Amino acid sequence: MPEFQVRPLRSSDFDRVLWLERDLFGSGAWTYGMLADELAALGRWYIVATMDEPGTIGPDPVVGYAGLWFDGDDAQIMTIGVAKDQQRSGVGRLLMDALIAQARKLKAQAVLLEVRVDNEPALAMYRRSGFEVLSVRKRYYQPEDKDAYTMRLDLRAEPRAVTDDGDAA
Repeated sequence: MPEFQVRPLRSSDFDRVLWLERDLFGSGAWTYGMLADELAALGRWYIVATMDEPGTIGPDPVVGYAGLWFDGDDAQIMTIGVAKDQQRSGVGRLLMDALIAQARKLKAQAVLLEVRVDNEPALAMYRRSGFEVLSVRKRYYQPEDKDAYTMRLDLRAEPRAVTDDGDAA
């Protein structure tokens, strides 16, 4: 069974991350320039998840990526993407946990994110992490013309256990 690790995103990861972007997000995917600009901006922290399969030789393949922006008060999850063949394998959760840990390390008050209202797997993961819906942003995702939920995780409160169905335990 493969093991997954998280490490900082490197410039050598750009091609793979951009391939995943196009595969996952189609016409709404970031371009090389957008990714480079994002990584160069202040307060950004980007990571990748790699898969270590026993018996393989060479660099471990990037199977997911995620980014966080910290403005001094709140952290904003900029993106999370997981290769389609690795979804529901724990990679998204691993990335999410790393982003939340980094936000706590930075002493953020909260973590915010936007997610498509029809992205049920992501919504379920965010709810399990303790995020709550704040509002709907109409037509947020372009050119798809899709609405997004803005969600928030309060980091000032003690972390709470959340059950698989998203309810607080």
